[in-house]
Amino acid sequence: MGAAQEIFSTSSWAQSIMALRAKGLVKKLGWGGFLRLLVHLPKFLKLFGRLTMDARVSLAPKLVLVGILTYVVLPTDLVPDFLFGVGQLDDLVIILGGLKLFLRLCPEAVVEEHLEALSAGR
Repeated sequence: MGAAQEIFSTSSWAQSIMALRAKGLVKKLGWGGFLRLLVHLPKFLKLFGRLTMDARVSLAPKLVLVGILTYVVLPTDLVPDFLFGVGQLDDLVIILGGLKLFLRLCPEAVVEEHLEALSAGR
């Protein structure tokens, strides 16, 4: 089994996705867990894409994704990006918070079904 398959077959990335539902992402995961979460970002993108295309997911969670994309694309920010570090941190908080909200609004059974399918390589 290759390294990528091993990562997919373990539940570490599934646990990371469920941790998005918990408060205080970095506090809950720690910096090591947070970095592992970033490593699994492509898998999360697949999951979000699958959930977006699933008819069982209502319009409300999909609008959250539209809101995140709108925030990222628009030139206005909560904190200006020229303040190095702090300016980028507000973007990260908005994105991760929005993704957390998206997952929370999706039916849990549908999220778990897609997680299992991705873990099985489907």
